[in-house]
This record gives sequence, C-alpha cells and structure tokens, in this order.
Amino acid sequence: MVQLNSSSASRDDLTVHSLIIINKAGGLVYNRSFTSTLQKVSVNDLLVLAGTFHGVHAIAKSLTPSTLNIPSRDRTGIEVLEAGTFRLTCFQTFTGTKFLLFTEPQQPNVETIMKKVYELYADYVTKNPFYQLEMPVRCEAFERHLGSYMRAR
Repeated sequence: MVQLNSSSASRDDLTVHSLIIINKAGGLVYNRSFTSTLQKVSVNDLLVLAGTFHGVHAIAKSLTPSTLNIPSRDRTGIEVLEAGTFRLTCFQTFTGTKFLLFTEPQQPNVETIMKKVYELYADYVTKNPFYQLEMPVRCEAFERHLGSYMRAR
C-alpha cells in the first residue's frame, strides 16, 4: 500500500494515496486506495501492516521520557512518519481507533483532510445502527461520501 510505482504523480498533483482504519485491538477494519500509483498489496500484508503499526505506536507512546512529567493519558504514539515518497499521518481517537492517511510528502492541510475523514466516519459509520464496533467497516454511505470528498479536493 505504501510503495509507489515509477509513474507516480507529479509534484504539482499532490494526492492522498490511501486510508487505513485500525481498531483498538490492532485489527484492520477498513482500507481504500484513492490513486492508481500504488502497487497492489495483499490483504494479508495489510493485516500485517495494521498489527505492526499498532504495536509500534504503543511502544512509541510508552517511550515518552518520565522527566517531561506528561500524564500517560496525554502521551501520543507515532503521529507522522515521513519517507522520500510518502507521508503517513496517524490520528487516534479517544476510543483507540487509528486512522492512517498515506499522502504525498508535501501534501498541505493533512490535518484538515484527516478531520473530514473522521467526521465522515462518525456520521456514516458509528451512527449506523447496523454497524458493530471493532468490526470491518462496510457502509455504503461512508464509501460514497469519502470518495466524493477525495475527488473534490
């Protein structure tokens, strides 16, 4: 999901490549690509990515130096991971659900995009009476509105 083909988007065409949602136990509950520049990744690899990121995020959260006197509830794990070809931004909700957004490294307003993605998730997934928490997201309205938002940006 994070490897770019040699025909990646031009630097003038900044993009959101993909979104992954991980539940509080580290399980993959949603993934979607928004560009054709990503190589296909198997579901098994996505599950490994979700579990690995969840573990590394937890370790990073526990590595906050005690000299900073930050209460454990206020410590964060990995929020941004930058590479030459992509930026991974993580937003963790109060319930422990993590949203991973893969973008171009120079993508502006990632926080605004992440906020909108979370709003769509809250409106169309968590308010859906048929959705069970911690289970894979299968919500047509969320898919439709998320796709519309990403195309309109």
